[in-house]
Amino acid sequence: MKELYRDVIQINQMPDNSEKEAMARSFFEKLNAMTLPSHFNWAKEIFEEIHVAQTPDKTALVYYDIHSKERQAFSYLEMSHKANRLINLLSAQGVGHGDNMYMMTPICPEIWFSSLACIKAGIVAVPTATTMTARELEYRFETYKPDVILADESSCEVLEDAIEETGISPRVKLVLGEREGWTSFSAIDAEADEAKAADTAADEILFCFFTSGTTGLPKRVGHTAASYPIGHLSTTVMIGVQPDDVHHNLSAPGWAKWSWSSFFVPFNVGATLTGFRFDALDGDAYLNAIAENKVSTFCGPPTAWRMFVNMDLSGYDLSALRQSISAGEPLNPEVITQWKAHTGTEIRDFYGQTECTAMIGNFPWMAGKMRSGSFGMPSPMYDVALADDEGNEITEPDQVGHIVVKMDNWRPIGLFAEYIGNPEKMSAVFVDNFYYTGDRASYDQEGYWWFVGRADDVIKSSDYRIGPFEVESALLEHPGVAEAAVVGAPDPKRYQLVKAYVILNPGYTGNRDLALELFKHTMNILAKFKIPRIIEFVQEVPKTISGKIRRIELRETEINRDAADDIKEYFYWDFPELSSKNK
Repeated sequence: MKELYRDVIQINQMPDNSEKEAMARSFFEKLNAMTLPSHFNWAKEIFEEIHVAQTPDKTALVYYDIHSKERQAFSYLEMSHKANRLINLLSAQGVGHGDNMYMMTPICPEIWFSSLACIKAGIVAVPTATTMTARELEYRFETYKPDVILADESSCEVLEDAIEETGISPRVKLVLGEREGWTSFSAIDAEADEAKAADTAADEILFCFFTSGTTGLPKRVGHTAASYPIGHLSTTVMIGVQPDDVHHNLSAPGWAKWSWSSFFVPFNVGATLTGFRFDALDGDAYLNAIAENKVSTFCGPPTAWRMFVNMDLSGYDLSALRQSISAGEPLNPEVITQWKAHTGTEIRDFYGQTECTAMIGNFPWMAGKMRSGSFGMPSPMYDVALADDEGNEITEPDQVGHIVVKMDNWRPIGLFAEYIGNPEKMSAVFVDNFYYTGDRASYDQEGYWWFVGRADDVIKSSDYRIGPFEVESALLEHPGVAEAAVVGAPDPKRYQLVKAYVILNPGYTGNRDLALELFKHTMNILAKFKIPRIIEFVQEVPKTISGKIRRIELRETEINRDAADDIKEYFYWDFPELSSKNK
């Protein structure tokens, strides 16, 4: 297995993009065809036996608080020792291979030590966002009883409420700091630096992610000891991190994206990772931290990139930046153009899910050949295709279909093992040798893919299907628009009308004149059937912790809206300045 990781390191360091692409495709062809060993422990075999063994003193993690300016650095050897001490502490309490650990903390060094310890000890890691309410935690605890809970002091009260309500008794409760009835994480300092690794089976569940719940109650996504550590070789190649890079990912540790880009990607190749602690995203403080820490590869969500390009970037030294990457939702072309103008780096968009690793994206070898608005091409790890509503594979370009992973040629290593305890959901997404992602897209003659939206986000107006992202992208090209969220509003004649919730940049006022301007603006970009028919100016839109727009919540708002509600909306047909034929 070590040779696989050494191959990826070599691929990412190749200067010639044509050779890099050819070697990557050959590598994944070999990986897809190989039989995995029956047992695999990434923490022992890769983190320790490659990186700790070869570069023990190299900085693995830099923790930086952008408010207090506190800075801590840990070498690969120190990271290993911290993880081992935690393993020994838990082992003394009877916790080990096969148990689980809920981790509910903000960004802090301990979250990395604990994640590494879980993998090495064979403890199922359950990332948990600090924004969880007691009710949400109760659902999780009733669904999957915790053996260990790790929390910061501010999260303890809500956790205790959920513990009391469900009547569970975790064997160990660890707190970052001090709290009565909890064990301080600092107790690991009394433990030994060495610990035995569990003999984890490659196919055993080792990661349990509760999805963010954009379409109902969260599902338990189960990944194995192989599917995430090895599966993220696709993400590692997609992002292109090299051993000498200082990597940063703007993501909270309670969700899968943190595991992707804040853990496996940098540690797969032995790079240096930076983790920034912040309470609310302050663009100025964040970019100063990027500059001060000489970040060379930077991954962030679309909401952050939109914030950054609306700032004056001339005051930040971003000369160390080598790669800029976006994930979460497809990024609007205008943002990519503006960021490149200031930094010289193209933001390379890519796509994946909690259920998989990087599946489609703009690889490093596509630099200079990306197409604005396209989210790239499929990873060679996955046999990606489109299927129509009847489940037939679409073989012609420029047709919208469901993004599926074909399972008849090989099962991708990076694909999740199961929705734990939910065979009905498994049957719904694994159909006729296809895994249905729940997203829709198209691809063109040259193989570039174009995101349309969630299958249940697609707006049905008259006989047309309209993807919200395309409309949002058009609105964002207007200088007054900071963010836009587009959904279908119920309509008795057309089933749905395209409605846009619009957040404005400073200096702009939401009024009739601006609404007229936006209607005209979108008419110049989109086919007439795609333009918004309703515009509402708002201060914010609901989002998940990872920054994705919760369109389901906006749709529910539209469905439940009463005619008496005092909402200021601007309707296309109320503007005589617009041609009546376009109604």
